[in-house]
Order: sequence, then C-alpha cells, then structure tokens
Amino acid sequence: MSKSLNAVFALVCSALSARAAMAQTAATPPPPDNPKKVETIEVTTQRLDAARNSLSPDTGSTVYRFGAEDIATMPLGAATPLNQVLLQAPGVVQDSFGQLHVRGDHANIQYRINGVTIPEPIAGFGQAFDARFAQSINLITGAIPAQYGYRTAGIVDIRTKNVTENGGSIGYLGGTHSHSQTDGEIHGFKDGFSWYLTGSYLTNDLGIENPTPDRNAIHDHTKQQKSFGVLSYVIDPASRVSFVFGDSNGTFQIPNSPGVDPTYTIAGDNIPASTDLNARQDEKNRFQVLSYQRSLGDSTDFQLSLFHRYTDVHYQPDPVGDITYNGISADILRKNEAAGVQGDLAWHLGDRHTVRTGLFLQQERFNTGNNALVFPADEDGNQTSDVPINIIDNTHITGKLYGVYLQDEWTPARALTVNYGVRFDHVNTVTDEQQLSPRLGLTWDLSPDTRIHAGYARYFTPPATELIDTTSVQLFQGTTNALPSDANTAVKSERANYYDAGISHQLTPHLTVGADAYYRDVRHLQDEGQFGNALIFSTFNYERGKIYGTELSATYRDGAFGAYGNLTFSRAMGKTVETGQFNFDPDELAYIQDNWVHLDHDQTVAASGGVSYKLGQTTLSADAIYGSGLRRGFANSEHLPGYTQVNLGVVHSAMLPTVGRLDLRLAVVNLFDKSYEIRDGSGIGVGAPQWGPRRGVFAGVTKRF
Repeated sequence: MSKSLNAVFALVCSALSARAAMAQTAATPPPPDNPKKVETIEVTTQRLDAARNSLSPDTGSTVYRFGAEDIATMPLGAATPLNQVLLQAPGVVQDSFGQLHVRGDHANIQYRINGVTIPEPIAGFGQAFDARFAQSINLITGAIPAQYGYRTAGIVDIRTKNVTENGGSIGYLGGTHSHSQTDGEIHGFKDGFSWYLTGSYLTNDLGIENPTPDRNAIHDHTKQQKSFGVLSYVIDPASRVSFVFGDSNGTFQIPNSPGVDPTYTIAGDNIPASTDLNARQDEKNRFQVLSYQRSLGDSTDFQLSLFHRYTDVHYQPDPVGDITYNGISADILRKNEAAGVQGDLAWHLGDRHTVRTGLFLQQERFNTGNNALVFPADEDGNQTSDVPINIIDNTHITGKLYGVYLQDEWTPARALTVNYGVRFDHVNTVTDEQQLSPRLGLTWDLSPDTRIHAGYARYFTPPATELIDTTSVQLFQGTTNALPSDANTAVKSERANYYDAGISHQLTPHLTVGADAYYRDVRHLQDEGQFGNALIFSTFNYERGKIYGTELSATYRDGAFGAYGNLTFSRAMGKTVETGQFNFDPDELAYIQDNWVHLDHDQTVAASGGVSYKLGQTTLSADAIYGSGLRRGFANSEHLPGYTQVNLGVVHSAMLPTVGRLDLRLAVVNLFDKSYEIRDGSGIGVGAPQWGPRRGVFAGVTKRF
C-alpha cells in the first residue's frame, strides 16, 4: 500500500484502540466541554455549506440526484464504483474500460468536489474517485448555466460527507474473481476544526473487461489503492478554510485472448503463446485543493480555491509478444501536471436577483515518452526483416486555459426563475482558440405539482491535452507501424448550440414522473478512439455533428419502499472527418466524407431502474441496466446485440455482544449470468473486444465506531 493509505488505516486503528480504552474506563463518554460552542460550530458549518452550495446554480438544467442513502442501498453500497452509480441516471451509457457517455457525448464529463473543478486525469482503466466519501452526487446535464465550462456533457457535482460527530468505520468486501477490498474512514471535529479521511485497497482478477465471453479472464489481475481527505477549519461565523486531497494508484494486467497466432517473426526469441503475454498498465492520480470561503453579511458569498493535479499512465508492453502479434512494442508514458485558481462570487440583490461571477485559470504541462520497437516493412506493410529497430518519439505540450463568466438569477415572479449569463473562454495548447458563450435557462412552476424547465447554451469544448495525438508519422514510415503521411493532428475545439426542455409532475404524494428532450448542433465534433496497434487513445474531429434524444423517468417512495426507472432514446451522428484522417481506412474515410454516420458510442435505447425495501434492520435492493448495443462494423453501420444486467443486494445491521453493531452485506452482480458484449473490436476507433462481467457473488462486513 502507499504511504497515504497506510496513514489512513493507522488513524482508523488508533481510533479503534482509543475507543476500546474509553469503554473500559467509563460506562458513558463524558459530555463535551462546551455544548453550546459545539452546537454553534455545527450551525455555522451548515450555514457555510448552504452558502457554498448557492454559488453553483442549476436553473434550466436537468439534475439527477443521488443521496448518501441512495448509494448505501445499492447492492454493493459504498463500494459501488462511481461510474456504476452514475449508470443509474437517465441518459448515461456504459462503455468499455469504465468509460461513460452522457447524452450521446464521448466522455466530456467534469468532476467537481464541493463546488471546485478537479482537473481531469488521463483516461485509464481505474476510477479516480470513490462514491464512499459522497454525501450527495448530482449529475447536471442539458443547458447548464454560464458558471460551467469546458467539459459540459455532464457535471458530476460531489458534496463530501458532513462531519457532525466523531467516529469512523472499517470494512471488508470479498467475492468472485478473488475480489478483496478493505476500506476505512475516520471523521471528527473539535474547536472549529473538522476532518474526514478515508482509504481503500482493492485486488481482484477482473481489473479490465474480459476480451472473451468466458467466466474468468486470462492475465487480468489488478491492485488499486485510493485515499481521500477533507480538512476544514471555521475561522469565524462568516469564513472558513478547507483542504481537499486525493490519491489513487492502480496496476492492471492487460488481459489475453487464447488461440491468437502471431503476425510477425522475430530473430533469436521464442514467441510466447497469446495466453502468456505480459503487458500491463500503471496509473497514478493525485490532486489537492485549498479553498477559502467567506460570507459578507447576507448579501455576498465567495470562494477562492487553488488547485493542483498530477496524473500519469504508463503502458508497459510484452517486449516480444507485442511486436510479434501487433507489429509494435511501445513502452508509453503519458503524464500531465496542472495547477490553477478558481474563484466564484454570488451577490444577492434583494429577493429577485442573485448575480454570480467567477474565473478559472489553469496551466498544464503534458509529456509523452514513447519508446517503440518495430520491424522494417515495405510500402504494403509486409515485414522485410526479423530484427527490430528502436524508435523514440517523445513530445511535450504546455497549455493554458482560462475563462470568466457573469450571470444573473432573476425571479420576476414567485413561480418563475430565469438564469441568463455569458462566459468567455480561451485555450492555447496545439490550438489557440476562444469563444463568447451565452447561456439562458428557466424554471416555471405551473402548479404545486408541476414544474417545467428549458434552456439554451452555447458550448466551447477544448480538446483534452492528453488525448491530442502527438505521434510523429514520419518516424514510423517504412515500418510495421506506418501510417499515411497526410497527418493532421491539430485537433480543434468543439463548438455547439444546445437546446433542452423538460417537465416533472408529482402524480401522487409518492410518485413523480418526468420527461426531457434535448438537441445539440455541433461544429468540429470531438470523438476519440484507439487507432493503430499501440494501446493509446487519440482525439479527432468530425466537421459536423448532431445529437438528440428523449429521457423519461419515474420515482416512487412510500415509507420503507422505494423504486425508480429511466428510459432514454438517443441518436448521435457525425459527418466528414476533418482531423486525424491518417487514423482511418481510406474507404471508411471516403464514406464518412459524404454521409452521416453513427458515432461509435451511440446507443439508441438505454434504461436503468431499481427497487429497495427496508424491513426492520434489513434492506433489500436490486438495480438493473439495459442497453440496445453500441455501434460496430464498417463506419459504425451496425450495432451489437442488446443486453440486460440485474444486480441484487441485501444488507443487515446486527447488534452482537461485545462487538456491537455490524453491517453485513451480500450482493450478486449480473444475477442471471447474462453473457453480453460491450465491444467486438470493430467500428471507428475500437481496438479490441470487451465483454460485460459474468455473475459475481460478494459478501462484506462493516464495523462502525
């Protein structure tokens, strides 16, 4: 384990020991030294939380909310990966390698913790964030206010757990595929200072999706460590300072497929069988955020934050295997370091207007180290020598990104709220572009039971720096990794007009239903894929794009019983590849030039749903997802078969002598053991097949203190 995780568990064990010692010396814990002071701090913290949350409006947007209780009742509870939590929201589609698509977009998701944007990590196989530290998770989509920029398909707004008492927990979850996960957390407060620390350590033998339909994957072991913390100090009733930090480290074996024959020969070495290859990938992600928040009377609230993030992904090939099967053995290290400042201010002008303004400044440096072995080849790609040659293709990019916004949330009538504003953004990486983006959103309460919302947003999406293709095409000419010479790697920023409207209606005191429709007209639509033999992803542009769809949702709550369901119809199309053309087959490229094609992540129908029932100290739950299949075949002209995955869970709180309360959990993933394919290795930018998980059974225990 890393030092940070060891520190978390040391704190947990220390707290447990202290708790046991206290139990031996006193039947009841002593009262706080100053109960009134503790109560005042709690009230101040809640008020500051409310002020901080008011800095981030969602007027006119579509918002799907997950509370701590919603997460706890999922079959895997707090151990549910964050991407699996978000799959239970309408319009969210799963892809391989843990990727998500929101409303037909490729990734383009922004993560915020307590209102502060966390710079995105380099895309890998692991999840950078856990659901266990969240008090609530809001997924904001549609026409979002001017405050939000850059990654706008979905805003994942995470509010960390509220610290109202001293305590913590330690837990374990084990199960199928040698799954072993240990986690712990500790939290408390004293004299205005509060802390929340959590960590987890996971190992299993299904780190990446299986490339075969078999129950067990070959060479797919993973180790993943995560830690997260929030330290906060209330300076006075109107201000506080907080420090948020996180760390994740993962190692992944690249799974193998049996029965594959090598394509190339190599001098002097025995070629391993396809089941014996030993490629792997290491991933690191660290971030820190220091924030100062202050309220100036009842009229003004602001928060100023400094942030830093370091991330890297290191692909280490099987030296002989990769080159003989794929024609290239590339040791690739991608790393990115970003730092910057974010400021947000809200000015309350009476009961009708709240003016908000803010800025975002970021500077980053991206490095790629590519040490590749390839074979010499003729013009047709045929190997001409069995002696590899070494090519070093190292690059670096320094990028700057800044934006400012101004908006007014206006309430002209009690039932109507309008948020109008504008933001300006500028990016300078391999592209130097800017845009002024107007935004408009409204909500209107037609009756106490019915609300409508509508909005328009102009979006500006710079390309993710780490996904800009920096391959030197000339270096690889005359090799088994040769690409056409007409390279165009100057990826453009995406520019879109987004329209959204929806309605929600409370049919009964227990049942709420909703409908939402959206349309996005795009210039320079960004997509990404795995092109060539090396395991890296690259961004490219379609000249035009159009994405539209409809979402239906329903939520039912009645005492101990709860249920929800979502159904989405979507279409995502692109036309004319304008950058990264060297990645495409000439026939496919010519077809896309004059024809609208489905994006590879387009899925016509997606659905999700779940139920839960609490019976005394026992909670039963189930959730499910359905997908009609991602795209496949020439120019994405076909789609994979549809699939359904159902998960089941039960958790029971038991009071045991001496031990005290234990939360016992049993979960089954893919209850009916459906074998389904997420990708089949065909389609634009799809490099390999991936299958969904077969049935898995997991059991866990959590001790709270």
